[in-house]
Amino acid sequence: MKHLSKTLLILLLAPFTAEAHGPTPQKAKEQVTINASVDKTWEAIKQFDTISSWHPDVKASSGDGKNAADGTRTLTLQNGEQIVESLDYYSDKDHEYNYRLKTENVKALPVSSYTNNIQVTAGDDTTSSVVTVKSRFYRGDTGNTPPETLSDPAAVKAMNAFFKNGLEGLKKRLEK
Repeated sequence: MKHLSKTLLILLLAPFTAEAHGPTPQKAKEQVTINASVDKTWEAIKQFDTISSWHPDVKASSGDGKNAADGTRTLTLQNGEQIVESLDYYSDKDHEYNYRLKTENVKALPVSSYTNNIQVTAGDDTTSSVVTVKSRFYRGDTGNTPPETLSDPAAVKAMNAFFKNGLEGLKKRLEK
């Protein structure tokens, strides 16, 4: 009888536990072609802690000046909120770096964590370049029933907008 009670309890609870799940990783990707050489474009973005010089959503940026693993930067967004990021990988040769969110701030971006990659590659000719930004992230509220402002769609929308604005700012700066 004891065994039957446990089995019955498991069968009764199974439908509820099957529906309960945490967040799934989300992705964002934006790309822009810039009428500037790879070297000129890379020169504008290669210093990890100077993103405010080309990203219009970033009011100020500061960091430790390291373009190496564990380099850090703090971004102050136009709304005054701050994001702290850490560099994971940097390649001057490949015109690329990977970085992650170090300190969560859902008021800045409605995400709980992210890893991003930015890379500059050659365009169709030697006078243009393509900048690609990719991200893998989790929504701001990792519980089973997040509020709309911290949901998967809100996180995807915010990350794509942040990337798109940054790439448009970079293009504008380099093509003026």
